[in-house]
Amino acid sequence: MDSEALRRAYDEVLAEVAAGGFGPPGDGELSAEQIVAHLVASDELMSEATEAVLAGSPVAYYDLDAIHRPQLDALVAEYADLEAPGPGAPGPGPPTPGGPAVSGGLAVSGGPAALGGLADRLRETSRRLCALVDRLGPAAQTPVETRLHEDVDLRVDETLPWARTLDLHARVHLPKHLAQLRALRPQFHAHRA
Repeated sequence: MDSEALRRAYDEVLAEVAAGGFGPPGDGELSAEQIVAHLVASDELMSEATEAVLAGSPVAYYDLDAIHRPQLDALVAEYADLEAPGPGAPGPGPPTPGGPAVSGGLAVSGGPAALGGLADRLRETSRRLCALVDRLGPAAQTPVETRLHEDVDLRVDETLPWARTLDLHARVHLPKHLAQLRALRPQFHAHRA
């Protein structure tokens, strides 16, 4: 198995993030920062599973939104903190598109610098995953207990060859989040203004 389709899917997502211009999410939707943080967390889980497959170790892959939601919010907060002004610096101005979103009363989104930092992290995690995928060879057919639960459009709860799970990531999961990013552009939601 080679990672060409996976690399192309990541290139599209990263190009969309680099284009910027995202507005705030609607109720119940993820911000651009949260989407990228989710992909980083997913990459880290997939890399761990791929390493286990390569080592011949027993492995199960669970990518349930509820499992890594605290990690997602922590990642966004980490990159938002990196762009926060230091002591004595002027405070933040008025909210800007792509600015903080609120989840459970906590700010979980940062501005453009946070999104840029998260995109850099996604670039690293995706390269690592693709490099691991390129090493799989016949091990790509290793059966892995797989649970993917994201909304109603991506539900898997069965044992699949690891290559099939990786294919779902490239053909379904990444394009789903690419569409979410595109939908955050203000021109798609003039009714929110």
